[in-house]
Amino acid sequence: MRYSTLTQRIAGQAAAAWDIHYQAQALRREGREIILLTVGDPDFDTPPAIVEAAVRSLRRGDTHYSDVRGSLALRQAIARRSGPQVTVDQVMVLPGAQCALYAACQCLFEGGDEVIVAEPTYVTYQGVLGACGARPVSVAASPEQGFRLDPQAVARAITSRTRGLLLNTPHNPTGAVISADDMAELARLCREHDLWLLCDQVYSGLLFDGQAADPAGLPGMAERCVLIDSLSKSHAMSGWRVGWVIGPPALMAHLAQLSVVMLFGLPEFVMQGACVALERDLPVVRRMREAFRERRDRVCAAFADCPGVRARRPAGGLFVMLDIRATGLGAQAFAQRLLLEEGVALLPGDAFGPSAAGHLRMGLVLAAGQLEEACRRVAACARRVLAEQAGGDVDGETQDRRVEHETYQ
Repeated sequence: MRYSTLTQRIAGQAAAAWDIHYQAQALRREGREIILLTVGDPDFDTPPAIVEAAVRSLRRGDTHYSDVRGSLALRQAIARRSGPQVTVDQVMVLPGAQCALYAACQCLFEGGDEVIVAEPTYVTYQGVLGACGARPVSVAASPEQGFRLDPQAVARAITSRTRGLLLNTPHNPTGAVISADDMAELARLCREHDLWLLCDQVYSGLLFDGQAADPAGLPGMAERCVLIDSLSKSHAMSGWRVGWVIGPPALMAHLAQLSVVMLFGLPEFVMQGACVALERDLPVVRRMREAFRERRDRVCAAFADCPGVRARRPAGGLFVMLDIRATGLGAQAFAQRLLLEEGVALLPGDAFGPSAAGHLRMGLVLAAGQLEEACRRVAACARRVLAEQAGGDVDGETQDRRVEHETYQ
């Protein structure tokens, strides 16, 4: 039987990014103890007040069709959270930021369009743009420059076919944050070349250093800026699937029509919980954010003097990038050895693009003590690799690890 070309456009090399993750899960099912740090899913439970609001809504019988745009109460809460310039008719609620980004791109781009993205690139962007026929154009952000997206490099990438710029700040996987000055320059390029600016800011609630730039509030950007956000990271609600788009009212009308033919709205009880998340000042949410900050600091401290491994301190988000280029081993090979020899699962940076080659992405998704144990195991793996390359002796522990590695091959 024949399938549409969409199946090829949503696949590609990025689809293999999760191979280590799936392998780690398989080892867990076999009974191995695996420290799983591959996915950006907060390890905290959703705050009880949010859960109770959803339960009360269920018991009231809120199990019928809802407004395809999202409930008025939730859109009002999102608008208030986003600033006085945002109105309800500029908000569309969708099941998660991933769906929100997909839907927005379907309404903005089509075959032949070029969309500029920073590289390293979050692994789903290629498929999202490919689904609508657009071509992602990568602009490298190097580790030597702190993975900063250079507006001048973006300017050089613009062609007559460029239709938009897709940003992610705080950035996944690197944790880099676009400064206010750089955002202003990127916005100027969008105005000058009549481009859409999409800003995926799902980690904005986990910003540790600096301040978030507001692209929609810049002059002339309200009609061309589209913001994507969710509660998945900031409120430990990844499984609730609550995301939204903020943009021009005309785009919201198109998104509502797309929802009619694809989704037909979110469950009302889920949106009741989301309203509490946005409207209540929940101390537990602040404690979660501070816990992630502490985890970042402890991971970075653990590698401060580690031969072969350097932690790149992120300004925000749920990840720390580990530079293992000094070991002389590629990220994929190192990640494979780390999983089989030490029982630690990290994603190879190569999955996000060549600028992240020689790096591993470590999720801050376990308690600080478990993360420090993972750091010790990463350091042990790095020491063995360096010793082997230097022709050093293999001690008993290293020999045991090698036997274990061969057993699981």
